[in-house]
Amino acid sequence: NWSGSLIVASLTGAFGSSFLYGYNLSVVNAPAAYIKKFYNETWERRYGFSVDEGTLTLLWSITVSIFAIGGLVGAVIVTPIVKFFGRKRTLLLNNLFAVTAALLMSLSLLAGSFEMLILGRIIMGVDAGISLSALPMYLSEISPKEIRGSLGQVTAIFICIGVFTGQVLGLPEIFGQEPRWPYLFGAIIVPSLIQVMILPFLPESPRYLLLEKHNMSKAEKAFQTFLGKDDVSHEVEEVLAESRVQRNTKLVSILQLLRTHAVRWQVITVVVTMGCYQLCGLNAIWYYTNNIFSEAGINHETIPYVTLSTGAVETVAAVFSGLVIERLGRRPLLIGGFGLMVVFFAVLTVSLTLQKTVHWLPYLSIFCILAIIASFCIGPGGIPFVLTGEFFQQSQRPAAFMIAGTVNWLSNFAVGLLFPFIQAGLQTYCFLVFAAICLAGATYLFFVLPETKNKTFHEISQAFAKRNKVSLEMQEMNHYPGERKSSAEQESNFTSSVNNGETKKGIV
Repeated sequence: NWSGSLIVASLTGAFGSSFLYGYNLSVVNAPAAYIKKFYNETWERRYGFSVDEGTLTLLWSITVSIFAIGGLVGAVIVTPIVKFFGRKRTLLLNNLFAVTAALLMSLSLLAGSFEMLILGRIIMGVDAGISLSALPMYLSEISPKEIRGSLGQVTAIFICIGVFTGQVLGLPEIFGQEPRWPYLFGAIIVPSLIQVMILPFLPESPRYLLLEKHNMSKAEKAFQTFLGKDDVSHEVEEVLAESRVQRNTKLVSILQLLRTHAVRWQVITVVVTMGCYQLCGLNAIWYYTNNIFSEAGINHETIPYVTLSTGAVETVAAVFSGLVIERLGRRPLLIGGFGLMVVFFAVLTVSLTLQKTVHWLPYLSIFCILAIIASFCIGPGGIPFVLTGEFFQQSQRPAAFMIAGTVNWLSNFAVGLLFPFIQAGLQTYCFLVFAAICLAGATYLFFVLPETKNKTFHEISQAFAKRNKVSLEMQEMNHYPGERKSSAEQESNFTSSVNNGETKKGIV
């Protein structure tokens, strides 16, 4: 099922999208001291006195967390963009944000303006907000259901590779020196250019072409390209089966989706998984890894190399998850990942609290951090994006990703802004907050989440029908209240609209 075009599309799409998200999570960590020094020198040059410690901490917290505000903006605007331009073109146009941000951040030192760096972080956040919705949408729509989970994990794998790459390039031997830190941000241009060079030669999402553009000819060619076979009648019929439920309807707005009883528990589950994805504490580790290892007693010169191990463990765990997700399923990986994080957060708290009394406990702290990262990447790190693509029908999917993205980025911003204060207030007990969130998420998913492995979108809707307290027939009728036409009229109109889009005879 893994055709060459499918592999190239997933790798290229992820390299210019989720890779940059992961890269920008970790890239600010290594040059933090140099950037703060740059802020102080710029402030002193402008106003004639050094910036006070409180203002400098605030500026740095804004620099770190403002990335999430840009991400929230990107998540909000992605629905009209993917509707008008399609999934593939959205990914391509999104590179304009990445290139603009890279130029602003890399030239900020030369221009003597820390505002350029902060503005670049916002714009880079917009890029990430769009890509983390458009990319999973694109991957879920081009992949066969048998490998939809594995292909969806490409998003998480490249987030991990991006984090690891940011750590490697931040080493003192490469760009982790005072005069070189702007190159860390200039490197963002490379993945963007590679995506722009390759992605135009690959097809648009066949589901988008068929269900939203009503172009049967191009949809068939896209299916043939991605599946690597000539006979795609089964795949086309599977999509048309979905279209019979939602035919002659417009894309659903967020408000309509929230009011639709037939998908109520799908929406709640997406909100819970996306909230736990960010609030489980992993981004706190990425944003402030150096401080955490310093508190664990690691030598300052050794910290960059110890930090490198976290990115390597994350990447290996994400690849492992991608290999086993279609065998084990989404449910055990997601619940098991959160459960293991609870255990290791508890051990980490004990280790950090008692580390000054036992000489080997700092090493246990390092092990716990690596174990937390591995547990996260095995399940919670990528499956929430997969589930968001699987839970909803074609016309609901953009609104669902907007909701998921909004929760994702608001939670991201909250962690980035509040974790330093949580850490200062609770000291070594701060990770118990994240343990409680992971426990709550695992408990909810245990009772609510059905297994979606190897199921069609229609079968997944059936799995939620009882919990939503609607019959399957009523669920289909309620997807788009007030917009459904009679069955005969829909059949006539849809056949006509698809024929106008160069329908191949015999398919319908």
